[in-house]
Amino acid sequence: MAGFVVVGSQWGDEGKGKIVDLLSSHMDMVVRFQGGNNAGHTVVVNGKKTVLHLLPSGILNENALCVIAAGVVVNPFVLLSEIDTLAQQGLSCDHLRISDRCHLLMPYHVRLDELQEVRAGSRKIGTTKNGIGPCYADKYTRTGIRVCDLKEWDVFSEKLKSALEFKNEEIVKIYHGEPFDYDEMLAQFAAIRDRIIPMIVDSTDKVNKALDSGKNVLFEGAQANMLDINYGTYPYVTSSSPTAAGVCEGAGVSPRKLDKIIGIVKAYSTRVGEGPFVTELLNETGELIRERGGEYGATTGRPRRCGWLDLPVVRQAVTINGLTEIAITKTDILSGFDELPVCTGYEINGHVYDTVPASLRDLAAAKPVYEILPGWKEDISEVRTFEELPVNCQNYIRFIEQYTGVPVCLVSVSPERTGNIILKDLI
Repeated sequence: MAGFVVVGSQWGDEGKGKIVDLLSSHMDMVVRFQGGNNAGHTVVVNGKKTVLHLLPSGILNENALCVIAAGVVVNPFVLLSEIDTLAQQGLSCDHLRISDRCHLLMPYHVRLDELQEVRAGSRKIGTTKNGIGPCYADKYTRTGIRVCDLKEWDVFSEKLKSALEFKNEEIVKIYHGEPFDYDEMLAQFAAIRDRIIPMIVDSTDKVNKALDSGKNVLFEGAQANMLDINYGTYPYVTSSSPTAAGVCEGAGVSPRKLDKIIGIVKAYSTRVGEGPFVTELLNETGELIRERGGEYGATTGRPRRCGWLDLPVVRQAVTINGLTEIAITKTDILSGFDELPVCTGYEINGHVYDTVPASLRDLAAAKPVYEILPGWKEDISEVRTFEELPVNCQNYIRFIEQYTGVPVCLVSVSPERTGNIILKDLI
């Protein structure tokens, strides 16, 4: 039995997809455990880049059963669109399964997300406007519609009718938007129902049987630790838990079945949307990192905010997730800098802290305490052993390892699938 988890250790966009793709060729099953189509990962199919949002990154491995587990909210129209996109490139998704307990992300969730962001004005969260928050809200107020309901059409029809009565009233009276037509929406779901039903399974049973029989199972989430609903920079967070603990809840497995928990750490920091960002670089250096790293959202195309590496953030991810190892990505983007400041603490009102405060006021007042490390000039994109790296690059990696107390297992030095230095066996 081997349960592998890949989690983001910052604000997302760390390059989880690349590491999942690397690991998935050794896996019997790949499980997406939370989130929805509010985050994208880029895969390369026959030399063509494709951005996926709901399909697990391991979908390219046809030998691994791919499972969308109960913790995910599923927009079925987006899911089928992604399946069709891959089919056009000659790839089958016959190895995809969907949990019967997933909640369906409905068209009214998307509309409400858009309307709520507009109404919030300067207080907006900066969501992707894909309806994730409103769908999770319905889940926790126990008014959601689940994937299993598609199999019982009378149940689905009645739940949709009841939901639209309330949602249309909210849309019209509060947000002055256009209501949805019940018959039209029912027909939309009737048209796709027969494609979804064959994929529906009891995913909890399938995943646990795979683990118990000694299969390799990889769990992947969306977003990252600093966007966790409990431990991120609330309210500028996602609506679920993208942590290792979220695996247990979202996929229905015991924590005792998780053997390796790999934290993905970008060599610098980025975030998308609103919220505090202590090491943000609002200058030419930040713009340079953005352009070099191609830091634009895979889902929205929004430019990502860029800054120096924030190690208190990474160490919080170590603590919460119990990381067993770290994979460092986009190290090559830092080539060419004379100096590389690394944040090791926050100065807040004259005191220095090495933990991330809950208060947004404290975070807004925080000044980064930097350790200045010497940079390197060499292009490292073709390097494949640690010893070949420039000494200052080696020291940068070792500094991260020392601060976090977690061994580095991989250093990514280029976007290519093979552009990695393996320091420790991943499997």
